[in-house]
Amino acid sequence: MPAQGESRRALVTGITGQDGSFLADLLLEYGYRVTGMVRRSPADSLGASEHLRDRLELVSCNLLDVDGLRRLVDQAQPHELYHLAAPSFVPDSWERPGETLAAIAGSTAALLEAVREHGDQTRLFVAGSGAVFGAVEESPQRESTPCRPETPYATAKLAAQQLVAQVRARDGIFACCGILYNHESERRPASFVPRKVSRAAAAIKLGLAKEVILGDLNAVRDWSFAGDIVRGAWLMLRQDTADDYILASGEGHSVGDLVEVAFSYVGLNARGHVRVDPNLVREPESTPRIGDATRARERLGWRPTLTFEELIRRMVDADLRILREVASRRQDPLSG
Repeated sequence: MPAQGESRRALVTGITGQDGSFLADLLLEYGYRVTGMVRRSPADSLGASEHLRDRLELVSCNLLDVDGLRRLVDQAQPHELYHLAAPSFVPDSWERPGETLAAIAGSTAALLEAVREHGDQTRLFVAGSGAVFGAVEESPQRESTPCRPETPYATAKLAAQQLVAQVRARDGIFACCGILYNHESERRPASFVPRKVSRAAAAIKLGLAKEVILGDLNAVRDWSFAGDIVRGAWLMLRQDTADDYILASGEGHSVGDLVEVAFSYVGLNARGHVRVDPNLVREPESTPRIGDATRARERLGWRPTLTFEELIRRMVDADLRILREVASRRQDPLSG
């Protein structure tokens, strides 16, 4: 850990994404010097972290550049390294399974090697996924639940998680894997169902749209607030001993529940505005994917700050603000 009076240094991969932006907010609030890894030029948009541009140090590197990742750790010498970057849209992993495995498991292996060789003071957090459990019979899932991944994405996440545990046990480095369940916010792209729904509820309320097209309304997920999840990652690196933790709400809600909360919040009846496309309906899961975060609660003192309903309302409020601003600019001939 840093010497007395020295600013803590953090390196965050995936700084432009939802999780990276919330984590950067938290770290900067606590006085860290934050270096964010971007895939392209630092001059390009920082996505969800654009509001922090002047407060971040930026470096460019690709997840597939193993040597570059090692050099990055050697040069930055971070006290804390948060590896959040990864392909996040699961269906794409079927199209490029080799690249998915390299980007997720390969980059994790490179960072583990770099910490072992160059970062004896570095504590490493790796973002895992509840998708590793796959077709299990146990719900909720615990850290001890057997894994049966069903997609290349989940297989790659499991490989990364196992690498963390193996290198930690063999070499004694401080490395943790957070087994993260679905987590959302107003910074999530609209390609993800919760943001698609919150944006649709806001747009329909404002008269900018008439309906939203969705898949299976009965599909169940464990949804949490992204800001709570990254706070759990930070807490993992505060412990005396490294370990892996599930971070999840422990509650299952259907897409139908999500729709009902979002639309009722703005005074709309969802039935008149939601259309189900049979082509988007997948085979139902035999076991709900819900996480048991007992270990995180007991050891880390971690607790969610937002309920499911509060999260969805927060997202709808944000989309109402955004869409009103967009509409006002279109109506103002001097807005440019």
